[in-house]
Amino acid sequence: MTDYTIISKFRNKDNCDLLVKKLQEKGKTCYNFCDTPVDPNNPDAHPEEQMKAFESVKDFFNNSRYKEIFDKDLRGLKNAEKVIMLLPAGNSVHMEAGVAYGLGKPLILIGEPEKPETLYLIFNERYKTIDEFLKTI
Repeated sequence: MTDYTIISKFRNKDNCDLLVKKLQEKGKTCYNFCDTPVDPNNPDAHPEEQMKAFESVKDFFNNSRYKEIFDKDLRGLKNAEKVIMLLPAGNSVHMEAGVAYGLGKPLILIGEPEKPETLYLIFNERYKTIDEFLKTI
């Protein structure tokens, strides 16, 4: 079991890694989906370049890499005490938040939503910045 799972866009990798580092400095454990490169053929490439390769897959429903990442990220959600959504976040991240909510995980939102949505009320805690959140740890 980990203290936290971080969910966000892979394109937001730098901020995710920063948040994980700061949580670890406070003695917390984290599952960080960004630890798994989305382009195994170019794992050190910039997140934007990795995502372009990842999004170019035509038959993603039958792609073993997609299935592997899905399974790993789902385990990350199931094995976390709390789940942090770090904005900006895309459709997949919002679906993951719904899964976490369904699993009964306390949800934390960091960042400002682009627009009001009633379902953002699933978040137990809301912070405008990483630093604001870290002050509560």
